[in-house]
Amino acid sequence: MDTLVVNEIYLSLQGESTFAGLPCIFIRLTACNLRCSYCDTAYAFTEGKKRTLKEIRDEVLRLAKPFEPAVTLPTPPQLSPLKLPLVELTGGEPLLQNGSLPLMTALCDDWFTVLLETSGALDIAAVDPRVRRIMDLKCPSSGEEARNRWENLPALRATDEIKFVIGTAEDYEWAKEQIHAHNLASICPLLFSWVHPLAPEQQHKSLKPVPAGQSPISRQALAERIIADALSVRF
Repeated sequence: MDTLVVNEIYLSLQGESTFAGLPCIFIRLTACNLRCSYCDTAYAFTEGKKRTLKEIRDEVLRLAKPFEPAVTLPTPPQLSPLKLPLVELTGGEPLLQNGSLPLMTALCDDWFTVLLETSGALDIAAVDPRVRRIMDLKCPSSGEEARNRWENLPALRATDEIKFVIGTAEDYEWAKEQIHAHNLASICPLLFSWVHPLAPEQQHKSLKPVPAGQSPISRQALAERIIADALSVRF
């Protein structure tokens, strides 16, 4: 519980979620129990170094130091100010390592806004309630649809986010069906992320193939269908 295998820690800009565009420190943990067809971080399946929670926290504080005194974004009076940079645990799958739980709690205690990117295949209930959980629901083209842990849905809060990674027309129809069947828009923000084709160096032999018979969807077509169907999602 006092160590984690870490692939990389770096400061960049958040590229996804409702926090897109904000400075963010990424803690990428090693290992994943899924092999989604579109995964662009297969290098994190095995590459990493064991580090103590103190070492990780010290590195986060070092990267955040240029932002001191604490930079905050203006927010409505009923909300707490948003301290920058954000901190996100990603992977791989962070919840595979038990030490991710006390690390997230410690970072929340440091007043960081902590984000967790998780596949939705593992139990999210034990995560500190201050953490913003960004949980996937795996669409058919991922090859991992059967791994969705539907028991996670009742544990979601308004501060969490559900992400659908969409690469085919079948993914879109499936995501739309889940949104309506589970009334997901009433739970938390919904994200649609388009599958960008993998570069040759990103392709990994362990990734699942896209199931036969599916039709790729272009980025433009996905945007047009969201508008045509008046979906309450963020693209």
